[in-house]
Amino acid sequence: MAAICAIGLMSGTSMDGIDLAVVGTDGADLVERGPSHFVPYEAAFRQHIEASLENAKSIGERLERPGDLAALEREITLRHARAVEAFRSRLTGRWAEVALIGFHGQTVLHRPERGLTVQLGDGALLADKTGLPVVHDMRANDMQHGGQGAPLVPAYHAALARSLPPDLRAKLPVVFVNIGGISNVTWVPETGDPVAFDSGPGNALIDQWVAREGGLPFDENGMIASEGGVVQSAVDAYLASPFFSRAAPKSLDRNDFTLDIVAGLELADGARTLAAVSANAILRAAEHMPAMPKLWIVCGGGRKNPHIVGDLRRGAEGLGGEVILAEDAGLDGDAMEAEAWAYLAVRAKRGLPLTFPTTTGCRIPVTGGVLSLPSEPTGSAER
Repeated sequence: MAAICAIGLMSGTSMDGIDLAVVGTDGADLVERGPSHFVPYEAAFRQHIEASLENAKSIGERLERPGDLAALEREITLRHARAVEAFRSRLTGRWAEVALIGFHGQTVLHRPERGLTVQLGDGALLADKTGLPVVHDMRANDMQHGGQGAPLVPAYHAALARSLPPDLRAKLPVVFVNIGGISNVTWVPETGDPVAFDSGPGNALIDQWVAREGGLPFDENGMIASEGGVVQSAVDAYLASPFFSRAAPKSLDRNDFTLDIVAGLELADGARTLAAVSANAILRAAEHMPAMPKLWIVCGGGRKNPHIVGDLRRGAEGLGGEVILAEDAGLDGDAMEAEAWAYLAVRAKRGLPLTFPTTTGCRIPVTGGVLSLPSEPTGSAER
């Protein structure tokens, strides 16, 4: 199959904005990475999404939209449409020939034990506003086949591993570490399917902590944490959660871990301690991998926190592994999830598996997603 040019859209658990990336891919081994962009949410809108998480707790069926969730879903969708419109206006050459959009939406509830995952985002509305076919709701079919509905990026990680430079491919098995609001890992062997699962808190607890205690949206470059120290008893208390000893596949909701354990700490000590929690949670993930990885490739916003990366690097060295950033492998650690959603959209359109028993626990490899076609040939996002 010839390559399709697709745009991927990701608004992750950090809820800080919209990542966009364009990829040329056949949905299999061919991956050509194009331009990417980020559209931040203003603080008030981010707080609106955070507040909506309380309403989302009452959802019993994934299409329910209690309270203001229906209005919020429309606003999120229109913001994505405007972001796509602006992004496409800057694309040139082959990248301007976009034929498909992969739309993640904003996760507000993830309860795999109930077979329930909810992402706010109206794929049909986005298709109408952009004039492009949209693949969305990519997690639900996995859950209908017994899976956790997350993580979905591993299929893309496996494709990237196959395209690494020869010196890095020689270090397989490699693990991709995505540190977003929640961290997840993908272990990629020389042959066979990837193994993947959520590994624990990523940036979410740190963001919540500095917002509550310091009035800041996040700890930029770990500056706050640099003034503090690790409170080991708090780290140990977090790592005592049964989640870490539970066998993979497994996944998390943003609210599965709270700030209760660090309550009462100084601002800087709390930020530094939670960075240590993030790193050690990732290291604990090695207990559930088929073999110890030789190479850890770190992507996502958390790779910009030197304390998370430093703790991870020291811990991985003790396990015989090497930690590098995505950029050291010629990749873009900010755009990778958005790229993945473009790649997954093409896979879904071709009916190829998005998830595997080794990544989400689904009974068999399954495809997923809903394809929405525009009702009119062109559209424009409402202002």
